[in-house]
Amino acid sequence: MTKSQQDGAYEQIPAEAGLPGSSPGLVPDEDTGAEPGLEGFVLPPLASDAMLEERMTELLRSALRRQWWTFFLDERGRFLVAMPMADYPEDPDEPLSAPLGGTPAELLADRLSEIREDAGAEAVVFAWERSGSSEISADDRAWALSLASACASRRVRVRAQFIVHDDGVRIIASDQRV
Repeated sequence: MTKSQQDGAYEQIPAEAGLPGSSPGLVPDEDTGAEPGLEGFVLPPLASDAMLEERMTELLRSALRRQWWTFFLDERGRFLVAMPMADYPEDPDEPLSAPLGGTPAELLADRLSEIREDAGAEAVVFAWERSGSSEISADDRAWALSLASACASRRVRVRAQFIVHDDGVRIIASDQRV
């Protein structure tokens, strides 16, 4: 689909036209063998950091508010579920009071482990949305490190982490990039 510049409406351009933007980026679902049509089509697997960053940019574009996104990926690197969360704590390592105990990062990792299992996900991707520049702040770093560590101890694979800032999306950590 392409966006009409005249009126902001969307129009369908047949993929056979071979025009830029004529393919919605969908591929046949190998599991179902579905024929062409939107049913049975899925977005292609995100096999590289570049593909993942491109998809995150398409979805999130730039920061609107302070929130944290979790994307659950299947074993082929395709998105299964997206979960935004606003109002997460400022400090990932501040001890929580009883009856919860632990830290915010540990509590969130516990919940993510349960959701990952229920969704049949292989890995998660985090996007830390906040206003400001693309520079990684001390707060960004604290949350990225604490949550990754808590997830690792619960056997939740963190595929990558991103900052969603005023001007776009930036990868900050990846299991393909050390």
